[in-house]
Amino acid sequence: MQQRQMGKNGPKISAIGLGAWPIGGGMGPVEEAEAITTVRSAIDAGITFLDTAQAYRTSEDTLGKALSDGYRERCFLATKVSGRYSRRDIEEAMDNSLRALGVEHVDLYQIHSWNPQYPIAESMEAMLRLQEAGKTRYIGVSNYNAAQMQKALQTGLFHSNQPRYNLFARDIEAQDLPFSGQNGIGILAHSPLAKGLLTDKYRPGHIFPDADERSGFPQFQGEIFNRHIAIANRLGLLAADKGLSLLQLAIAWILRREEVSCVLVGAKSETQVLQYLGAVGAEFSSGELADIDKILLGEADD
Repeated sequence: MQQRQMGKNGPKISAIGLGAWPIGGGMGPVEEAEAITTVRSAIDAGITFLDTAQAYRTSEDTLGKALSDGYRERCFLATKVSGRYSRRDIEEAMDNSLRALGVEHVDLYQIHSWNPQYPIAESMEAMLRLQEAGKTRYIGVSNYNAAQMQKALQTGLFHSNQPRYNLFARDIEAQDLPFSGQNGIGILAHSPLAKGLLTDKYRPGHIFPDADERSGFPQFQGEIFNRHIAIANRLGLLAADKGLSLLQLAIAWILRREEVSCVLVGAKSETQVLQYLGAVGAEFSSGELADIDKILLGEADD
């Protein structure tokens, strides 16, 4: 597995990371034994960056069980405080996460999102205290834009930001990616497969079960969903010409950016984990990137 530096001065981490939202049940039920096998298979395959959060349902408990028998020492463990970001909320969330995970410290602790109810300076001060106390080695933010990252840097240094980034969601390219690169902040890209739209798994008219969060998302309904699938099918043809699957192309397309330290991909099984590995090392010509842009804009030739 390729290793990349997390930001300018951060540690080396695997270029692909395992996002734990699916094994927590957020995209449908997953048997605990299968979830544990999935986590351990990822680590055995070299995917050592594991990311969870306070809000990821049962994922912290499941990860804690998966990381027994020596697996904790083989991974870079990240979690997040979710929703409420006062000093007390952050401290309590950290202690709860450490208990659930069964560890004395995590490698990266992140603020899950920006909430205007809580001043960024206060939240960052609490995060820095946790770092000083040895409960986390590094601190980061998640879903922050450039302006919010700038405010956070006024209080203290952090190493990473975890934004959504995929072929269908490119809004961070205008300001957030350049700001991160200029300030030595590593990008940990989440949702690289657009929650399944870029996997070649679904066809027009697919109905997601109620237990799956996607059943309530507009982009997974009706004509919007069908348009996304049509675009994904065309991208899949381009991927096949490169000897890649669609999901491998989607991951590799993100990894091409030097600001990206890690691409976080969810999985419910060992099979899914192993499919991701082929994305590492794939490169794109300028012509291929132009063709991808045309497909996304609906301008590709038939």
